[in-house]
This record gives sequence, structure tokens and C-alpha cells, in this order.
Amino acid sequence: MRLLLPAATPLAAIALAFAAVPALAHDDEPAPTRAAPVAVSLTPDQLLAPYYAELRKSVTMPEAGPNPALAAATTLTRIAFGSCNHQSAPQHMWAQIAAQNPQLFLMIGDNVYGDNGWDADAGLESLRASYALQASHAEFTGFRAKHPMMATWDDHDFGLNDAGGSFPMRRWGEELFETFWGSSDAVRARPGIYESTITGPEGKRVQVILLDTRYFRSDLKRMAWSKDRPPLGGYLPDSDPAKTVLGADQWAWLQQELAKPADLRILVSSTQVITDAHQFEGWTNFPAEREKLYDMIAQREDSWLVMLSGDRHAAGIYKTEYQGETLWELTSSSLNLAFGNDNDKSTAREPDDRRVGKFFSVENYGLIDIDWKAKALTMTLKANDSGMLAQQRFGW
Repeated sequence: MRLLLPAATPLAAIALAFAAVPALAHDDEPAPTRAAPVAVSLTPDQLLAPYYAELRKSVTMPEAGPNPALAAATTLTRIAFGSCNHQSAPQHMWAQIAAQNPQLFLMIGDNVYGDNGWDADAGLESLRASYALQASHAEFTGFRAKHPMMATWDDHDFGLNDAGGSFPMRRWGEELFETFWGSSDAVRARPGIYESTITGPEGKRVQVILLDTRYFRSDLKRMAWSKDRPPLGGYLPDSDPAKTVLGADQWAWLQQELAKPADLRILVSSTQVITDAHQFEGWTNFPAEREKLYDMIAQREDSWLVMLSGDRHAAGIYKTEYQGETLWELTSSSLNLAFGNDNDKSTAREPDDRRVGKFFSVENYGLIDIDWKAKALTMTLKANDSGMLAQQRFGW
């Protein structure tokens, strides 16, 4: 006798099915009388834990290589960041960014494309291989050896395009991420990869908050199927109060972080926050959650704040007004996987009254420059030759 299950059966359902099957007798013996089966409810994390325990014994976990620590007393004046770096594409941007002499570099998602070629194996072999390939690039490791780095993830280094909290292999993806980037003990001790640091003396304290918009995120609400593919994405805003982007624990953590003394806060979300101009992934998918984020920002301990994001394979500067404050966001994407080279066409394709200026579809990276004397911050977008794409300066 064999238990046959459809290939797409969820892991938890498989566990329940096995729990409901009585012990089998030989074909020539009557089956013994058994008590009614007891349903067993296991999460995918629990079901896969024994498999991963064995896998750890037999695989090499890739590591990004040595990285200098950022001294806690450092007065930060220049931070660089980027997203959407494909491990198989040229790594020319690292030399360009190094020439800008950043004190800190933020990898803010799609740091590799580990779901390319994934065949649904629980070991996420394509993700592991993508990290190994990225670690083999001298341009990347040379940059990392000299410039402190912090990282969060997006979908393609989380494990699956557009995936969130229901992705069954998320825990293994997290372990691969934490091993590769050398995550702190605090990050490794809890589910998800969110992290925060505060650097600099009083009066010049910079808090960097890296959110995790994947591990806990609820499923997206999709448009009804249509023969004509929507030009700007197929997701709908979902105001269901049960839906979440960050999850309860991360929300509580963020509130605590925003209550800490700091002079400037850099809040990093892998997906865009302010814009409603598209129906791809972003905080626009969960308007109630975005309102909650804005409320929490408004209630923060006195400080200036700027948001950074990536994901879009294009870049732009955004602003919105909330409770009398102007909120700024700089989106930088992609380091080496741009989907176009016509900035005017990209701008016209996605009109947006919350974007300041053009939408840049060429390869790019972002800079944050802090002028402590003038109490001003400058956001800059640079192309892959470090030519100026856009710049915005504002004071506090």
C-alpha cells in the first residue's frame, strides 16, 4: 500500500495525512483495531528542521569574506547603498562605489538572484550556489574587505520571486543569508533578519534600521486573471487588518528602536514605501500597514529621518507629507541588472506625483551625504560611470 499525494500538497497537509494513516498489517493479516487518529499540526519550519539538520553536515555554507567593523564612535558623513546585484553579471560597480569613499555600504535586497534556476528543492541549492559565485568575484570581496557593510534581503535572495511569510523554505534561506553576510548574534537569535545600529557621538548619532519585509509578510492580493497582462503589476491594495508586512514581533522591535536617542535615522525597506504609482510589490499592497509605519515614524524620538528602498530595477526620489512632516525616500536599483537604458521612456511609463523628477532605468547606486555643521542631508543617485542622475538636499 502506498499513500499518494498531489505534488502541490502543502507540507502541513502532508504531515496531517501521514498522522491519519494507521499502522499497516501484512496483506494476509487483518489490520489491528486502532483508536481514532489524532491530528498533528506542524509548520513547514518544524517539518523541515530534521532535513536541514542533516543538510548542515554535508554542505558548505558560502561566506562573503572578511569585512571591517564600523567603529561605534565613527561620525558618519557618507553612506552608499544599492540593490539588485546579479551574481552572474559584471561586478563593475564596486570600483565606482569605492571611488566615492563611503564609510558604510548598505546592501538592501536582491543582493544575489538565488531563485534563478531553482527547481523547488528544499535545500535551495540555486541560492547557495549564487552566494558561492558572488563570493568568488574579486571586485566584490576586495570592496568588502575595505568598506563596512550591512545587509537586508528582498525576494530573490529570500528564496522565491515575490515570496513572503508563507514560503516553506524561509528558515533555510535565512540561515544561508546570515552565514554569508556574517550576521550579528542578535539577528541570528531571532526569526527574520531585521537589524539596527547607532553610530557616532551625541549630536551626530546615525541610526541605521534595516527592515525585513519578507520573512513575516502576508500573502499578496492578486488581480483577477486577464488575458492582457497589467503593464505595471498585478497586485491589489489589501486593507485586511489581519495582513502584515513586518509581523508583530518586528513591529514591536521597530517601535522600541524609534524611541532610542538618535539625530538622524536611515530606515531601509527593500521594497518601495511612498509610491502608489504601480501594482508591483511595495507598501502600496498593504495601505493599513503603511499608515501604521507612518504613525510610528511620526511618534519617534526627536530626530531627522530618511527612507531608502530598492527592488524596482529603476531609481528615483520620492516625497510625501504626513502629519505636517515631509517624508523623503530614495530608491536605488539596480547595481548591475537594469531593465532599460531610456530614462525618459521609463519616466513616461510610470507617472507619479510623489516622485521628484525622473525615473532612472539605467544601472545606478545611491549616496547619502550628511553635513552636520549645516544640519543638512543630500541624497544622490549615480549612474554606473558615477555620473550624476539626480540629487536632493534638505535640512532639519
